[in-house]
Amino acid sequence: MSNQHTEHPTGTTETTETTHRTAPEQVEAFYTNVKRLGHWTRARLIDVRARRSCVHLDLRSPQLPEGDLELRLHCERSMLKLLLPEDAVLDERELALVGRCTVKDRERHVPHHGRVIRLTGTLQRGEIRVARGGIATLSALFSREFLDDCRTAHRRGTTPVLPDPAAVHPPEPSASRSR
Repeated sequence: MSNQHTEHPTGTTETTETTHRTAPEQVEAFYTNVKRLGHWTRARLIDVRARRSCVHLDLRSPQLPEGDLELRLHCERSMLKLLLPEDAVLDERELALVGRCTVKDRERHVPHHGRVIRLTGTLQRGEIRVARGGIATLSALFSREFLDDCRTAHRRGTTPVLPDPAAVHPPEPSASRSR
C-alpha cells in the first residue's frame, strides 16, 4: 500500500479574477507525499501546510494567472520541491527559517527576469528544493503521475501534459471517432 497522494485536475472551469485574489489553493500533507503536477491550480495564492512530508508543486503551467505568485508555507520537518520555469524569480525574503533549514536553488545567484514567486510563512527544520527548466522536466518525467498521464493521453489520442505544461497541445479528438 502506497502512502503517496496525487491530485489530478478534474476538468477546466472558468473562474473570475476575484476568485484568484480571494480563494487560496490549499495543499496539506501530514506524514505523507503529495504531488501536484501539470495543470492543477489557477490560484495566485497557495497555502502549503506540511508536517514530516514531501510536497512537489509544479508551477510551470501557463494556466496560472499573470503576476506574482505567493506560497504561504507552514512546514515542519518537511521537504518542498518546486518545479519552476527557467526564468522565474524566487523571492524568499519573507520566509522565516527556524532551526536547520536549507533552500537549494542551483541558480540562486543568477539574475532572472520572469514571474516572481514569493515564499512567505515559516519553514521549521525543513528543506526547499528548486528545479528549473530541464531538471524540472526530468523530475516530472520520473514520476508515477507521468505514466498515468501517458496512459490517459494514449487513450485519448493526445500528447502527455506533464513533461512541459507550457507547450501547446492539440485539442482532443472528438468522442464520436469509431474504432
